[in-house]
Amino acid sequence: MRQVLQYAHNGEIAIADVPTPKLLPGCALVRTAASLVSAGTERAVAQFAGKNLFQKASARPDLVREVVNKVRRDGLFSAVQAVRSRLDQPLAVGYSSAGTVVAVHEAVTDIHTGDRVACAGAGNATHAEMACIPRLLMARIPNGSDVSFEEAAFSTIGAVAMHGVRTAEAKLGEVAGVIGLGLLGQLTIQILKAAGCRVVGMDLVSDRAKLAKNLGADCTTTDPTQFAQLCFDQSHGRGADILLITAETPSSDPVNLAAEAARDRGMIVAVGTVGMNIQRKLYYEKELDFRVSRSYGPGRYDAAYEQKGRDYPIGYARWTENRNMEAFLELLVDGKVDVESLITHRVPIERASDAYEIICGITNEPFLGVLITYPETAQQHTRLELVSRKKRINAASAHPVRIGLLGAGSFAMNTLLPAMKKVSGMDFIGICAASGSHARHAAEKFSFRYCATDEAEIINDPAVNTIVIATRHHLHAPHVVAALQAGKHVFCEKPLCLKEDELAEIIEAYNRSQRHLMVGFN
Repeated sequence: MRQVLQYAHNGEIAIADVPTPKLLPGCALVRTAASLVSAGTERAVAQFAGKNLFQKASARPDLVREVVNKVRRDGLFSAVQAVRSRLDQPLAVGYSSAGTVVAVHEAVTDIHTGDRVACAGAGNATHAEMACIPRLLMARIPNGSDVSFEEAAFSTIGAVAMHGVRTAEAKLGEVAGVIGLGLLGQLTIQILKAAGCRVVGMDLVSDRAKLAKNLGADCTTTDPTQFAQLCFDQSHGRGADILLITAETPSSDPVNLAAEAARDRGMIVAVGTVGMNIQRKLYYEKELDFRVSRSYGPGRYDAAYEQKGRDYPIGYARWTENRNMEAFLELLVDGKVDVESLITHRVPIERASDAYEIICGITNEPFLGVLITYPETAQQHTRLELVSRKKRINAASAHPVRIGLLGAGSFAMNTLLPAMKKVSGMDFIGICAASGSHARHAAEKFSFRYCATDEAEIINDPAVNTIVIATRHHLHAPHVVAALQAGKHVFCEKPLCLKEDELAEIIEAYNRSQRHLMVGFN
């Protein structure tokens, strides 16, 4: 399948052929129909990636501190290796998409093959023809609705706007100000109107202010001074009850403008990434409440929720990120949010680099919603040959140790594989990782013959006689047993297993296999 990747060291965009992701527990495989390019997050990442090393350090002093701490903890050589590895690793970009479910893990009981779904999450809902999506990061497009995949692809950004409105505790009849009328601001205005608020919008770009007015804002302006006055005019001279900042700028002007436009004890919510050098006098005199809205709702950044599917009880967390996505889709069904008017560009995946030139301002085109589109069918293969099979087998036969590696994490990439490359008599045959982009990158960097996302491709390959296991700890035991049963020698990074019964299985498989088993203790 094809996937859009971005290189961290120079910001270049590539459309790479990578193995299809493996269906993981608690997930579904989705064939992507459309994905939305984030003009805020993805543009910021692209611009950061395009900076040189000194500029990166200046822009992200927090990362510099991480490097300094690693030098103190692990030494200079280890820190340099880690930085180089991170810059060398291509990023799987994108986090908002929609498509059709083609396979479902048995643990998922309420999503079925053929369902149309909206998908979310960095590293999950990427710009790729196929994606493996955890259950709580996808929401079913209501059956029988005419909501298109292109509309549903806005659901993640819509959930961000939805959570911002909820964080502001918007109430029927309140006056709401929205500063920044990009994609996020346009959605926020429509959601506020659906909630029964009077809405005042402001953006420095006149076309965006006009669009917001057409989409339901009661009044809009491009003048910050006039914005504050409009908020007072719409509220009988009291000031806006709530203000949401959906701009993306390092300047602190928006947070202080919001204070000027707010009523006494009003609420201001930063939804976009803005400077927060707050003028205390403005906030103190009105006793304003300032909040930061975090992404698309409760559950975000919680691995137990997002990756393991542990939902929050509705009685304690009414609006999680998944339920926000569902609510946004319902707004689309009811016609209360118009996203078609926000789409300015559609780019097929083979020309995805054009989308990044647009959002980074290289083409000087005005834009809002930039979509990547995909063919109705996608090639599905969990294994990608980087060298022809004939050459691979001939080359493998000349070496006594023919390696198949499971896992391409930081330890494998920065410690294990560099050490193994220095040993003669080895041939690197295949490497497996859950992410197709990680698998391909590792395979190319260390000259493997092929890469895969299904460990069975490695374990059952007759050209491989030695399996190296560097996966997550809970996978070590089943991988060791499977490799021994397949007649392979095994080198497993510690720990060998996590439970006593797993050890018993390994001992039984080892005694039957008559193969070598070694545990690495670094």
